[in-house]
Amino acid sequence: MTSTRSGAAIVSVVSNSVLIVLKLTAGLITGSIAILTEAVHSAIDLIASIVALYSIRKADEPADEDHPYGHEKAENVAAGAEAMLILLGATIVVIEAIRRLFTGSEINEVGLGIVLIAISIVANFVVSTFLYRRARTFDSPALEGDAAHLRADALTSIAVLVGLVLVEVTGIAAFDSIAALVVAAAIVGTGVGLAMRSGRVLMDEAPPEEELDRIEEAIAAARPPEMAGYHKLRARKAGSRRHIDLHVQFRSGTSLEEAHDLTHALRDAIAAQFDNADVLIHVEPEGSYRPPDAQGPLRSG
Repeated sequence: MTSTRSGAAIVSVVSNSVLIVLKLTAGLITGSIAILTEAVHSAIDLIASIVALYSIRKADEPADEDHPYGHEKAENVAAGAEAMLILLGATIVVIEAIRRLFTGSEINEVGLGIVLIAISIVANFVVSTFLYRRARTFDSPALEGDAAHLRADALTSIAVLVGLVLVEVTGIAAFDSIAALVVAAAIVGTGVGLAMRSGRVLMDEAPPEEELDRIEEAIAAARPPEMAGYHKLRARKAGSRRHIDLHVQFRSGTSLEEAHDLTHALRDAIAAQFDNADVLIHVEPEGSYRPPDAQGPLRSG
């Protein structure tokens, strides 16, 4: 099950469910606002994991009449939704932590809270590491977002653990609320970063320069003598799929059948550079007119 994207997402759902119970129990026993906000954080992570699972299954659906380019961007939409949930969680943490700082609070059974939070830290690091590896394997934005959630949860749990230790050592309950505010700051950083990454894909931002270099290297390696040049090379990403298109010019005397076969070979060479790529090539005769491109500079060769 864990060898598929959906299987990895299910692992995250189960993990978050267990952590919610663990943290909620610890928070109610100790009365720690930091632990209770961590439980809220895990609850938001659970919702995000469910969203990620749905988006992965949606992204795997084939193209249809209403979505001729496929459903891969469902993963990027899910990552953006996860970012909003992370920021919502941070807001809840800040409000409650500030309230506790002004009104005061009492922490009980600190030792038990320390043990349970330590267990959750280990669990989150293990599961988030697994999800990051699966995200790289499948090039999945949804799994990356899920992994980011859990890794942020692990790091914020460390802040909570430090706060509880300080409460135990000094007897000052305010350290609990201070730890919760540190948690909120870390959550905000994770949420903003995830939102920016998903937004760039949804806006069809160009891929990194190294990816365009790989495309040009594939073109150079597979370039037939009949090919006079190319222009308007551009690429974008949707989920784990890359969409690449360019215009290719063929020398005078090249038959339509030859140009067709050579174009297919060139398309296959470009697609082979990536695990999941859709390559579209427009064929032109050498010396054909190229109108000015209002979209900005595009690569040519």
